[in-house]
Amino acid sequence: MNSQAPHSATLGADIRALRKARGLTLTEIAERLNRSVGWLSQVERDKSEPSISDLRQIAECLGVPMSMLFAHSAAPANEQGYVVRAGSRRPMGSGEEGLIEELLSPDLTDDFEMVHSTFEPHSKMQNPADRPTQEVGYVISGQLNLTIGAQSFSVGPGDSFRIKNEPYIWANPHDEPAVVIWVIAPPVY
Repeated sequence: MNSQAPHSATLGADIRALRKARGLTLTEIAERLNRSVGWLSQVERDKSEPSISDLRQIAECLGVPMSMLFAHSAAPANEQGYVVRAGSRRPMGSGEEGLIEELLSPDLTDDFEMVHSTFEPHSKMQNPADRPTQEVGYVISGQLNLTIGAQSFSVGPGDSFRIKNEPYIWANPHDEPAVVIWVIAPPVY
């Protein structure tokens, strides 16, 4: 009996999953990094460890915040790839627009990602997002204003919504934070 998790949440696995989700080849990323395909392959298989400068360039090529590549907490071996403990969620993004996000998925190797999003009171998305994804959100608490395509909505606790490859923008003009569970396919972080 093999007691090892089928796939550990590692830096290399996340880089590979993000690269594939963006439809990029090893060769394309290696050329952008001015590195060899062999080196990048070793990084993705956790055989080589990239420097901070390498991580900064990789994050830029993949369109993710560098913090996404740093925030790997050590889960017990039997939980890796299966369980994310409440105190061990990986933070995503800078939070500068008033949005605090944490990855609920064990890693980025699935066809989707699940995110815990907290929209601070009186926060607003600065620029509309327009990405080739299908996204579903479920509001846990608070109120959130959404504009999806040309439609505007106000959603609250128990409401859910879908964004399917359309531009959208959010705002929380209220005095309480809004907490939303967000599922995105393919992964974007």
